[in-house]
Amino acid sequence: MMKLEHIGIAVQNEAEANTLFARLLGTEAYKSEAVASESVNTTFFGLSNTKLELLNSLAEDSAIAKFISKRGEGIHHLAFAVDDIYEEIRRLKEAGFTFVNETPKDGADNKLICFLHPKSTKGVLVELCQDKQ
Repeated sequence: MMKLEHIGIAVQNEAEANTLFARLLGTEAYKSEAVASESVNTTFFGLSNTKLELLNSLAEDSAIAKFISKRGEGIHHLAFAVDDIYEEIRRLKEAGFTFVNETPKDGADNKLICFLHPKSTKGVLVELCQDKQ
């Protein structure tokens, strides 16, 4: 069973976005970390039933920088928590979905992650994530 784990939002100015979302949500971010493999810095805000992840590019050629260049700032992906990421990949492949990466990799917030290709999900980038053991 999947549950919404977080919503990823691409931002151009990390400090400005952190201030804006702290003011909007009435709470400070609980965590910020760089994910070198993705050339991105992430900032997490906890909500009662999910999280917001702000994504700020650390390199001009990163996926986030390309996304912002093409589409502007805004919602980048929906992330769903799963109990067994390998089983979900198998199940979704059998159901006809395609992946950006079929092999889970290390992500922010102590997670294993993989992404479904937006062409197979009506234009929405979907992330599967599982807590690392």
